[in-house]
Amino acid sequence: MKKKLLYTCLLVAGVTGYTCAQEPVDTAMMRKIRNEGLNHSQVMNTAFYLTDASGPRISGSPELKHAQDWAVNQLTQWGLVNAKREPWGKFGKGWEVKKNYAAITVPYYHAIIAIPKAWTPGTNGPITSDVVVVKIDSAADFAKYKGKLAGKIVISDVRANVERTFKADAERVADTALTTLANAKPQGNARRAFDPNSPAFAARRKLFALRAQISEFFKSENVVLVLSQARGSDGTVFTTNGASYADTAHAVAPELETSGEDYQRILRLAKAGIKVTMEADIKTQFYTDDLNGYDVVGEIPGTDKKLKDQIVMLGGHLDSWHGATGATDNAAGSAVMLEAVRILKTLGVKPRRTIRIVLWSSEEQGLFGSQGYVKNHFGDPKTMQLLPEQAKVSAYYNLDNGAGKIRGIYLQGDSAVGPLYKSWLAPFNDLGATTVTIRNTGSTDHVSFDAVGIPAFEFLQDGLDYGTRTHHSNQDTYDKLDQEDLSQAAVIVAAFVYNTAQRDEMIARKPLPAPQTAR
Repeated sequence: MKKKLLYTCLLVAGVTGYTCAQEPVDTAMMRKIRNEGLNHSQVMNTAFYLTDASGPRISGSPELKHAQDWAVNQLTQWGLVNAKREPWGKFGKGWEVKKNYAAITVPYYHAIIAIPKAWTPGTNGPITSDVVVVKIDSAADFAKYKGKLAGKIVISDVRANVERTFKADAERVADTALTTLANAKPQGNARRAFDPNSPAFAARRKLFALRAQISEFFKSENVVLVLSQARGSDGTVFTTNGASYADTAHAVAPELETSGEDYQRILRLAKAGIKVTMEADIKTQFYTDDLNGYDVVGEIPGTDKKLKDQIVMLGGHLDSWHGATGATDNAAGSAVMLEAVRILKTLGVKPRRTIRIVLWSSEEQGLFGSQGYVKNHFGDPKTMQLLPEQAKVSAYYNLDNGAGKIRGIYLQGDSAVGPLYKSWLAPFNDLGATTVTIRNTGSTDHVSFDAVGIPAFEFLQDGLDYGTRTHHSNQDTYDKLDQEDLSQAAVIVAAFVYNTAQRDEMIARKPLPAPQTAR
């Protein structure tokens, strides 16, 4: 039977102002993808193995390797080829938490909510000590505490700022916001978040320098534990790192990132002159036997004689922070991408172009996994010296904005593909995916591809409670995932990958960016 084809470009051009020639969408295949992804989804099973079964996947940890090995094995079972862990370059020390306990014992007992800062050491066994309040605003303040902190637990005198809100944690993107995004104008070149010559950047640099001095001072004074107040409220702790992962990094004192409520309670007691004693037993472990970072790679080979050497890529980062199991950031995105290739393999798709999935590592430290991969395969954005494979990539699709359903796609300033992507979303408009926006979005792995001139796109998702509760926090668990949302996302990703792999032409490219060293 002849397949029905959907033509939407003329309508899109009338609504958005984009122009393009008509291009068919294989509606029969879209229905198959939709049926498999919505009615036979395995995305939650995949998410379970990446979260609960693997644990926190901080870069270089055994837990990240466990998740990577599981993904490689799963890709192989589904029939993808060349599935492997591929090194992208040197990362540094691996690290994980082996034990974490801390409590107030005087004036009464209370177990506190606190998480070791990443890449900080443990307490070398159980400790019991009094809490000392310090207030250090400049290096001149060190003299006040010289010789007084050995064997003590230190807390800094900071303003009471436990967050409070009367708004719901989770929300979907409002229709008005989607309309604004759809009607947005090109942004031009994205500006840097910080101008290195600006007063704001100078102040930031000065603050970082003081923090480094304070860290060195506490270590030299033999402080046994440092307490710092985490961002968050209601028992939520948003985690960060307290030391460098570099194999040459200086040693620091043990440090706990403490819930705002517990931190402020301890601080109020101590400042009131009431003795506060705490006990703690923290064990962390560093791994230096392999300092390399790795990505997970797998392929569905292309079958068209002329197009099989061209590549369609999809991915998300698999690494996470250590406060929980990194469900919304970004096991969700990784599970969706894995589910997308599972759908295509289950349907027996023989793509014209090769489809390549990559799950990145060390995104949380600065997009290192994708940057290393891009430099190894496609070129160096600093010099714009490009490798032959760069010209073979039609597009890269990324997912890393939480666990909400896909509402559309950011074009990253690539206006030529707007009508095409609008037509590709059309079969899924009833699932809430309608918006194509010219706007850029940053801070995740598609940026690494965009930097060397490869069409690279991040999907627009419902935020849910990503920014308010789960992002980098101890609440980022499997329980925050919704099967309906993730299944919808996997269907749309699979459709975009399929369409990109099957069309006659590659995705339109923007002009090559200038070398970063010349900007």
